[in-house]
Amino acid sequence: MASWTFLTVHARVLLCVAHDPGVRLRDIAASLDITERGAFGIITDLVEAGYVIKQKDGRRNRYRIQTHLPLPEPTARERTVGEVLALLTGVDAIATGDLNGAARDEQPGSLSGSPGC
Repeated sequence: MASWTFLTVHARVLLCVAHDPGVRLRDIAASLDITERGAFGIITDLVEAGYVIKQKDGRRNRYRIQTHLPLPEPTARERTVGEVLALLTGVDAIATGDLNGAARDEQPGSLSGSPGC
């Protein structure tokens, strides 16, 4: 098995959030084989960059992906985060911009291509 992946850890964390907007940092860390501190740092990066909105839901957090935003890579600015996540997860929610809602409507574990989550 290769010791590298095509997707960065940031992209894999986004896939986890797309699969379950209420995912715990502990679960992200365990499924991606990173530390909880690492998962927290990546979520913080994504929140500060505006790609994810974090909302308190009781004692837990819920995350909402801003699917309309362009990718941060200069060569891929014509593509949005939602388009790439829809491609990777097999969920077609680009038209509504509600990738999180579409992921909730799917059966658990039915998002194809979401590594580790």
